[in-house]
Amino acid sequence: MDPEPQSGRQRILSFAIRDKQALYAAYMPFVRNGGLFIPTSKRYRLGDELFLLLQLMDEQERIPVAGTVVWITPAGAEGNRQIGVGIQFSEHDKGDARRKIEAYLASGLQAERPTHTM
Repeated sequence: MDPEPQSGRQRILSFAIRDKQALYAAYMPFVRNGGLFIPTSKRYRLGDELFLLLQLMDEQERIPVAGTVVWITPAGAEGNRQIGVGIQFSEHDKGDARRKIEAYLASGLQAERPTHTM
């Protein structure tokens, strides 16, 4: 039996981002519909479906976002990059999570600072 997760299997993750610097480092604007890098040591495969309960800054309400794993940074990645996965937001979100994130980041999106993925 294969103990690793099967591709396409759905999981629920809860993730909170408390400051703009962390949000900038996690946001993946180059992914269609937007996405976030989630630091985790759990093993995922490309194509795994995730349901994310996202809490931004000081907001009490969590944003429910369905997504798919489109990026994996494994342990030992070049440049001592953070271990984790990139989640592409589903089209079913209708851009709500992306709009909220971009409103927080506003003018900072054009910055050339490094992120967890690029």
